Amino acid sequence: MTRTDPPGLDLSRLRAHLDRERPGLVAGELTAEVIQGGRSNLTYIVGDGVGRWVVRRPPLGHVLPTAHDMSREFRVMTGLSGTPVPVPETVLLCTDPDVLGAQFYVMEFVEGTPYRSADELAKVGEKRTRAIAEALVDTLVELHAVDPEAAGLGDFGRPEGFLERQLRRWKKQLDGSRSRELPGADQLHDRLAAKRPPSGRPSIVHGDYRLDNVLVDSGDQVTAVLDWEMSTLGDPLTDVALLIAYAERDTVSLQMVSNASSAPGYPSTDEVISRYAQRSGRDVSALNWYVSFAFFKLAVILEGIYYRHITGQTVGAGFEGIGDGVARLIAYGNETLKEEK
Repeated sequence: MTRTDPPGLDLSRLRAHLDRERPGLVAGELTAEVIQGGRSNLTYIVGDGVGRWVVRRPPLGHVLPTAHDMSREFRVMTGLSGTPVPVPETVLLCTDPDVLGAQFYVMEFVEGTPYRSADELAKVGEKRTRAIAEALVDTLVELHAVDPEAAGLGDFGRPEGFLERQLRRWKKQLDGSRSRELPGADQLHDRLAAKRPPSGRPSIVHGDYRLDNVLVDSGDQVTAVLDWEMSTLGDPLTDVALLIAYAERDTVSLQMVSNASSAPGYPSTDEVISRYAQRSGRDVSALNWYVSFAFFKLAVILEGIYYRHITGQTVGAGFEGIGDGVARLIAYGNETLKEEK
């Protein structure tokens, strides 16, 4: 029956699978709604009138075999359960594509607000906005303090040579999306490679840490960190740098991300860096390199979307001007690296 089934989620098949694997979990008929936001994995809230859960699966259509690995998200959240990092309780992972047409997992539903815009933060006021942003930084510190081995994630990635592999990966993606001249792009990559700093103590890295990827409660505390598809073991300063790069949204015309950091009361970049450094005890003296690399990575991502759009591989609205900000990101990356001592 499809009367309440959103695209990509056959509720009768989901119910049958849950009854087999977790008998007694579901008490009544399931209903579902799609959670809007993002252009990546599909997320649904599913309920039976008593309990609520969240189901995550890859997007519809063709997906690269190595992309959208549900088991990765499931594993890292399962490992972080019981640590100071707030994550939803994981319920079930299904790697059999015959059930829903793709692998998926189920986790508990967590109450909280994903603040996605400056307007939303403006409604709670400057004092609460600062508290929310500070909680965001403090939660990142907690994540980077987790011992991967103790969390059962000692083999979750390869920290050795992490930055070198990251540079190589994103350069390869840039080369695969070239359709026009991008002044300064190769120069930025080469300068990043030449100035690559030694990494500090490795940690679990979220990979896309920002305010709209966490849930916040009425007491302005983070109740859950979500969207772990980019997580690995690596250099924690890449998380910090991406958080800072996102905060430069308006400066570099990065319209694809939230403008929450421009809300009154949100801490400045220097305040964010200072809070992270003081609470984590990590050396952030080379952070400009990491921020420059974050701009390079974002430029490659946008150029890839632009390339797929002009070649007819991406459908939907909102992609027309996606390539306009690439040059500015490259220029800002080069400028930031000039400040590196």
